[in-house]
Amino acid sequence: MSFEVPPPGPPRDPVAGIEDALAGLEGLDQVDVVEHVARFDDVHAALTTALSSVDRV
Repeated sequence: MSFEVPPPGPPRDPVAGIEDALAGLEGLDQVDVVEHVARFDDVHAALTTALSSVDRV
């Protein structure tokens, strides 16, 4: 299973960006533990981008 990180830059809608980022955690229990760190890193990066855009709403 592969997870794609939203493109860099602020999302059009911060709430959608947060939801998209959190969607990266879906199915985590179905992937090998070895892949968890990469998945968490991707989600963290996406959340950082989405949350940093909240001030610009």
